[in-house]
Amino acid sequence: MDQPVAAPHHHPIATSALLEELVDAFPDERVSVGELVDRLHRRAHGALLLILALPMCIPNVPGISTIFGFLMLAPAVQLMLGQSTLWLPKRVRAWTFPGEGLRRALRAAIPTLKRLEYLIKPRLDFLTAWPATAYIGLQTLLMALILILPVWGANWPPGMAVALTALALLQRDGVLMLLTVPAAAASVAALYFGMRIGFVLFKHAAEWLSF
Repeated sequence: MDQPVAAPHHHPIATSALLEELVDAFPDERVSVGELVDRLHRRAHGALLLILALPMCIPNVPGISTIFGFLMLAPAVQLMLGQSTLWLPKRVRAWTFPGEGLRRALRAAIPTLKRLEYLIKPRLDFLTAWPATAYIGLQTLLMALILILPVWGANWPPGMAVALTALALLQRDGVLMLLTVPAAAASVAALYFGMRIGFVLFKHAAEWLSF
């Protein structure tokens, strides 16, 4: 297991430039998790979380939140442990997902990122390195578990929280990382109200069918 390490002190590549590279790097119909992780290398934690979170922020294939939520578990746990490189089991590395869905989500995010990137910059970077990543990983783990649950309307808030977390990690922006805390709290609230609404609808449907 890698030892906990601090964030490197070079200026990070712009996230929009990284996404543009990935759009061109995966032109095939299917993309494997292993190919994606290998391409990202040491940026894998933040970049993989961003790639998995972006499709949650736009209308996408039903059920994909459960798959991507499972995939978020590994980087979340390894952030908690302070590992600098991302390890995945061979079986998980062999999983594939639609390349077009990935490219569509990346292309949709790039213009917005380019407009916002001047606001996202290295500052308070100790909040994006070990041991702060222990909390970051725990929070991301909770967001991943929410995404796994089949609750209507509960995907967008945790997706946004994980996307913000990923951007903060990639750009070493501790101020942005602080903003993920209320975003995560909003995700928990969305889950609660989504489950309440679902329970009420189920109850009314059961009463209607009983007549």
